[in-house]
Amino acid sequence: MVTVGEWVQGARPRTLPNAVAPVLAGTGAAIGAGGFQPVGAVLALVVALGMIIGVNYSNDYSDGVRGTDDNRVGPLRLVGSGTAEPATVRTAAFVSFGIACLAGLVLVALTGHWWLIALGAACVLGAWFYTGGSRPYGYRGLGEVAVFVFFGPVAVLGTVYVQSGPPGAPAVLAAVGVGMLSCSVLVANNLRDIPTDTQSGKRTLAVALGDRRTRLLYATLVAIPFLFSLLAGVLFSPWLLLGLLAAPLAVVPVRTVLGGATGPKLIPVLGASGIVMLAWAIGTGVGLALS
Repeated sequence: MVTVGEWVQGARPRTLPNAVAPVLAGTGAAIGAGGFQPVGAVLALVVALGMIIGVNYSNDYSDGVRGTDDNRVGPLRLVGSGTAEPATVRTAAFVSFGIACLAGLVLVALTGHWWLIALGAACVLGAWFYTGGSRPYGYRGLGEVAVFVFFGPVAVLGTVYVQSGPPGAPAVLAAVGVGMLSCSVLVANNLRDIPTDTQSGKRTLAVALGDRRTRLLYATLVAIPFLFSLLAGVLFSPWLLLGLLAAPLAVVPVRTVLGGATGPKLIPVLGASGIVMLAWAIGTGVGLALS
């Protein structure tokens, strides 16, 4: 029997800020636009959490059955470690996706924006085929693109749209920033896994770029959203400078990555990167709400 604690580890809690941050930023923008809908915000959060937990279990299943996780460093892999049967983990992924879809359908029914069903289907397909199927795009260096799109513009602007309608320029800037910070979490993860991914034939963007350039990419993805905060503070509202309050939290993970840390020493960077993203999203969301 797989314990509750092992299922929690398999869900990879360090990645949950990737789901929470875009909803916070988007809800802040909706408040600023005078269209805050509490039920819509909660449903958007359920969709985001269901999707990210589903993709984590999906990756655990797909990588596990391929043998990619046989020698992984980092959190427990349920299938790769033999802790859980592959079919059970796959079912957990589908249940998580199902919860996200159910919340999404309720949201669509409440708002009347039926075209969002197609967007939701694209999200589920993108989550599954990241590492699933015969030609997973995550094995071809496109994982960061998907994370940016789905946990940046799609999640942030979707949260705004279902509450207050079409988003404005500040919300778009926030969506790009959240997407970049979300990417930084995956880049740190793939930087850590370059040796094992190379050995298993998983050609992530980190494998393609190599160690040094991946470290520079990570630092760039973390730094640019803070430049966005400065730009938005000048162009739109000084309140958007609140995103800069998260900058001190970025110092340690960036220094760790640029300092050449490898293997298990990079594990804390994942959690720290998620906290930076969450803090920036909170500051930016508050700024959007006040402006």
